[in-house]
Amino acid sequence: MVKTRERDLVQAVRVDLAAIDPPRACCRAAERSGLGTAAQGRARSPVVARLAIRLADPEADRRPAGQLPDLDWAAARSHCRSAWLRGRFLSAGSLSLVAAGAHLELVVPMGEGSELAGRLREAGFAPSLRVRRGRSVVTLKRTETILAFLRHCGAGASVLEVESRLVMRQLQGHLNRVLNAEGANLERTVAASARQMAIIEQLEVDGRLAEASDIDRAVALERRAAPEATFSELADRLGISRARVQRAFRHLEDAAAQPAGDI
Repeated sequence: MVKTRERDLVQAVRVDLAAIDPPRACCRAAERSGLGTAAQGRARSPVVARLAIRLADPEADRRPAGQLPDLDWAAARSHCRSAWLRGRFLSAGSLSLVAAGAHLELVVPMGEGSELAGRLREAGFAPSLRVRRGRSVVTLKRTETILAFLRHCGAGASVLEVESRLVMRQLQGHLNRVLNAEGANLERTVAASARQMAIIEQLEVDGRLAEASDIDRAVALERRAAPEATFSELADRLGISRARVQRAFRHLEDAAAQPAGDI
């Protein structure tokens, strides 16, 4: 379920884009063309409906309902192409902020999918195209690509907010992974320390700790003094290598595994 915060951010992006008032007549016509049927009274949201009214063209209103966008893409200038893509996203697009980043889809009639995907590629984006329930679905998946597309369409402050939210989410995810890893490491350290303390206690009760080598005995005594210390910290305390500390505990474990009097 999309959280309220993410849903509000997505809505802010749509409002940001719909609030753009194209200064050129050609861009107004291009954006209206991108709106498609939404420009002819079939808008999916009040935001897009109000935009369609602002861009109203009496001449275009007499065209048959449902007519496909008719922008001459090959001859259109970059600002008209951006306006058309903005209209197409507002009428047929959806944006989701998910755990892995962002996901943008444009769901259009079957006959339009390839054309739309080609136009996006010409604009510098890399969409994927598939069919879902008899409709073409053109998708942008990489977060960087989606943010670049929204900026290309003219979004401003809302995109910065989305980017900030995604960065915070990534940082939180990284922090959680680090904390989980540190917690697991701590659990392993505590379990190993408890096992080593029990071995040392057993050897001392049996009188076999005194028979261990000087270094092995020194490691055992240091472990008793610092139950929470890591191997590296024990090595620093004793002035020996970490590998030597590990060997000392292996010696002690081997000794404890033998019956008393066999060593």
